[in-house]
Amino acid sequence: MKKIALFPGSFDPITVAHIDILNRALPLFDEVVVGIGLNNTKQGFISADKKEEMLRLVFQNNPKIKVTTYQGLTVEYCKQIGAQYMIRGIRSTADFEYEKAISQMNQSMHPEIESVFILSRPGFSAISSTIVRDILRNGGDISQFVPKEITAMLQDLM
Repeated sequence: MKKIALFPGSFDPITVAHIDILNRALPLFDEVVVGIGLNNTKQGFISADKKEEMLRLVFQNNPKIKVTTYQGLTVEYCKQIGAQYMIRGIRSTADFEYEKAISQMNQSMHPEIESVFILSRPGFSAISSTIVRDILRNGGDISQFVPKEITAMLQDLM
């Protein structure tokens, strides 16, 4: 059976920390779906279409990675696409507690879907999309925090 994992997130924007987690997860699976979660109650900094365009550009040379968007419960989307695993990055103990609670709820609903936690490397643990957006809004240099393929696209948004 093909091992499929979902790497869900808002990716608003994707950062080098996301890329690191994904690259470290790739050898574990046959296919990884990078799922851009759409939340109707939250206005994103980057439109869903633009996020999808950016992610496709970043991952265009990796046939094991597929980029999609989805709405609703992430664990339900796993079922929909046949993913048996969900990849989650952990930066801190607060992240762990939050992700643990979600994982336990997901296990209650769909015990066949396993959460896989990957710890951030120390050099990436302070990087978040929220901080990158703040740097971008204030005219700072984001080049060390986002994939080089999308740096100019993000700066053009401003």
